[in-house]
Amino acid sequence: MKKKFLFVSQLFIATFCFSQDIIVKSNGDEIKTKIIEVNQLDIKYKNFDYPSGPSFSISKSDIFMVRYENGTKDVFNDVKSKNNVNASNTSNEDMAIKGKQDATMYYKGKKSGAGWTAATTIITSPLLGAIPAFVCSSTEPSDENLNYKDDKLMKNANYNEAYVEQAHKIKKRKVWKNFGIASGVWLGIIILFGGL
Repeated sequence: MKKKFLFVSQLFIATFCFSQDIIVKSNGDEIKTKIIEVNQLDIKYKNFDYPSGPSFSISKSDIFMVRYENGTKDVFNDVKSKNNVNASNTSNEDMAIKGKQDATMYYKGKKSGAGWTAATTIITSPLLGAIPAFVCSSTEPSDENLNYKDDKLMKNANYNEAYVEQAHKIKKRKVWKNFGIASGVWLGIIILFGGL
């Protein structure tokens, strides 16, 4: 019974360590947080790295989207109306911001290698699982996996570069999150079956 408790505890800790809410600001910057409260005009949160620290708030008008730890998303309407941009009459900075926002919305991280990383880590060890994690996270997503919605926008260099860069960040995060969870599972299996 004690061994099963240890195993379940390890799984919970591994999952908790990699679970966080992410606020994506209108300019594409991301804040790793634990959302406390969503009000009509702002969002209150704590920094994920310092949960016992002070609470912060950010105006919804400065937020593009919140991605919650359970995978759901809230996209805010004020930013949506700003997002209806045309590549021909928009500044380079605006196109880069839109590229980051669109990647956050549309790139799903399919075929990122996260599954292979997790499987390798659980079957072999975290040491060997780090190899595919490093390889997968160091390569940009292939063009067919980017899942962009507008070919015209992708022809704009600033939009394209920002979209690919943001998609690459998402891919890295997904790969290393799966690696962390799989390492916890591996450790739990070793603890559970190592003492038999």
